[in-house]
Amino acid sequence: MRKKIFIVGLLVFGLLMAGQAFAHTPLCSCYDNGDGTITCEGGFSDGSSAAGVEMRVLNSSGNVLIKGRMNEDSEFTFKKPDGSYKVEFDAGPGHVVEVPGSEITE
Repeated sequence: MRKKIFIVGLLVFGLLMAGQAFAHTPLCSCYDNGDGTITCEGGFSDGSSAAGVEMRVLNSSGNVLIKGRMNEDSEFTFKKPDGSYKVEFDAGPGHVVEVPGSEITE
């Protein structure tokens, strides 16, 4: 009987831990403000704020053009660069979202 309880306990623990691993998916979307600036909004699937998350704008060669952080409203606004670029929302290993500039529209 103890063995069954132990196995059930391990299964429940495993399911709880697996749920925690997937409960913090990073989210980031960006849009063109129509005034020469881009705004990105971020957060996490569990509703957590993205305030302070590092943001980078890179050119097609991978060089950093702009670097900053999400503000207290989980937003990051920057001047739209010339040429092709991408935006990176970097909340740490396994929590990086890339948004190609070609997908950012008004």
